[in-house]
Amino acid sequence: MVPQTASYGTWASPITAESITKGSVIFADIVVDPVTSAVYHLENRPSEAGRSVLVNTKTGQDIVGKDWNVRTGVQEYGGAPAIAHNGKIYFSHYIDGRIYQTTEGTEPEAVTPENKAHRFANFDIHPIHSHLLVAILEDHTIDVPEKIVTSLAIVNTHTKAVQTILSGADFYAAPKFSPDGSRIAWQQWYHPDMPWEGAEIHVADIIADKGDILVKNDVLVAGERERISSAFPAWASNDTLIFTSDESGYINPWKFSNGKAAPLFSQPISEEFGASSWGLNIYPVAIIDEAGRYALFSASKDGRDVLYVVDTAGGTHPQGIDSPYVTIGNLRSISRARREVVFTGAKADEGSAIVKCVISVTDSLVAAEFSVLKSTTFIAFPKEIISKPQSMTIIAPGGDNPLHLIYYPPVNPEYAGSNITGELPPCILGVHGGPTFSAAQSLSWQTQYFTSRGWAWLDVNYGGSSGYGRAYTERLRGQWGVVDVEDCVHAAKVISSAPYNLVDPKRIVIRGQSAGGYTVLATLSGGPNPAAFAAGTASYGISDLKPLGDHTHKFESRYLEKLLGGTFEEIPKIYIERSPINNVEKIVSPLLLLQGEVDKVVLKEQSEMIYDSIKARGGVVEYKMYEGEGHGWRQEKNIKDALERELGFYERVLGLKK
Repeated sequence: MVPQTASYGTWASPITAESITKGSVIFADIVVDPVTSAVYHLENRPSEAGRSVLVNTKTGQDIVGKDWNVRTGVQEYGGAPAIAHNGKIYFSHYIDGRIYQTTEGTEPEAVTPENKAHRFANFDIHPIHSHLLVAILEDHTIDVPEKIVTSLAIVNTHTKAVQTILSGADFYAAPKFSPDGSRIAWQQWYHPDMPWEGAEIHVADIIADKGDILVKNDVLVAGERERISSAFPAWASNDTLIFTSDESGYINPWKFSNGKAAPLFSQPISEEFGASSWGLNIYPVAIIDEAGRYALFSASKDGRDVLYVVDTAGGTHPQGIDSPYVTIGNLRSISRARREVVFTGAKADEGSAIVKCVISVTDSLVAAEFSVLKSTTFIAFPKEIISKPQSMTIIAPGGDNPLHLIYYPPVNPEYAGSNITGELPPCILGVHGGPTFSAAQSLSWQTQYFTSRGWAWLDVNYGGSSGYGRAYTERLRGQWGVVDVEDCVHAAKVISSAPYNLVDPKRIVIRGQSAGGYTVLATLSGGPNPAAFAAGTASYGISDLKPLGDHTHKFESRYLEKLLGGTFEEIPKIYIERSPINNVEKIVSPLLLLQGEVDKVVLKEQSEMIYDSIKARGGVVEYKMYEGEGHGWRQEKNIKDALERELGFYERVLGLKK
């Protein structure tokens, strides 16, 4: 069949919003039973109102029925809501916050008292007294950010009692018992730090009996407030703890042994062996052998994830593993005896999968065998329709820093290009959230929904993004609403002009969610060129910075102090000047606003203020509020509607469809 030609942005595509949302699932986490080696995974199901379900990966059987939601509200973003041990499964039920115990085929039973002010996450089970669980306890008895209390607690599943064992820090994460149960390691941090800015790893002795656990001899292993982030503790043996530190400027593996902490590499490596911890399930390391000699790490290199085997004895270079997966997460050990590891992985041309990896290690060679245990299911589209990511690095504004981009050209095997001589494609510029986050190179059907219709897509990992070292992330310190805006405007200008000339400069639209939505609004209302983009979409975007700081949740309640350079009381002018609501009269580009009704991170009033103001002066603006949705869409009908609504909006304002 001879490909046809048609104007870019008007191509017919088999990739519909319904085909990529109906029955879709998101692999959110992996749980491995260390005794039985059974693998479970957590599925977020848009078709079931966004509930999360724990599934036996091998059999495909749900562990809980439709009335259960295996999810936690700790730190609002949650993560790590379940654990398994010797056939018993413990999980947080999102509806009431309690921990429940179950075995496959039985009805769950609560093991914590009824208390809707309590939230639990990030469990570990004592290796000797297996009825004792350690967990993060987040107490919302007084439900305002400064009064919420976070601690580490022991849950006695026999007596259903909860005992606080560590408190005083603002946040705790990743509690891990040593293999013999004699010690415990954990991460903690304090306001105004986020965990990737300044976090500590601690180790302490524990005395456990059948009822309680006593923590003694607390030792600060690594990390320093404001300056060094240490994270992801993992016991290689009873005497050696593996973790990460960004003391060198990049997140690299370290170890704590014989009372001393030291880097595992003789020289730091300019790659990130870890990611910003927005969810408690994020883990880049798994110990792979019985002796604890080797650890498998995922790392970020050149904008994609890679795998390394690291010798925990230290002093050697990591050995890379040839892997087809460009994003890798949730590393878990299945069996140290068999050197089996499992993780969530995605390729540039295939969706997410639960992947088992069997590793062999010799003195000079590392090899790995991958097998897919379960993959996401979509209607089968030909691989020829998939636009592959093209990594690009340009010079950021000012000429001193790199700026990292990912470009996707329009691709559809049914079309050879445009029927209009010299026409360049319209382009969507994607702004990731966080803002301390990054756009990945893994397959996104949302991106393909547009590229298969003749659109180009450009993801901008602006200054402040993670994955490129601490200095790159800290380019945004005190400069949120400036550096991100300038980088996005600059990226659009560069790729639409010589020598690139990839897209039509008059048909570039900008879109983002959450912090990315803020950058959209800031760009359109106060950037170096408010008319630089033909249109914009802000999903649950921030329009007024002071109320965001006043009303957002505890985890991010002091994030703005770093991003803007101080509190509102210290720098009111900055808060006012960088709030899009105070520059809304400058918005001349058509704007689509999408918002969740019950969003606790960015309140719906943030979108409604922008909408009302633009509407009152006769500007082009549309607003859709999704009932029952929070910070992001979890329900199938709303994911579908948002995607179709966004495309339709662009087609109208750009005149693509007559």
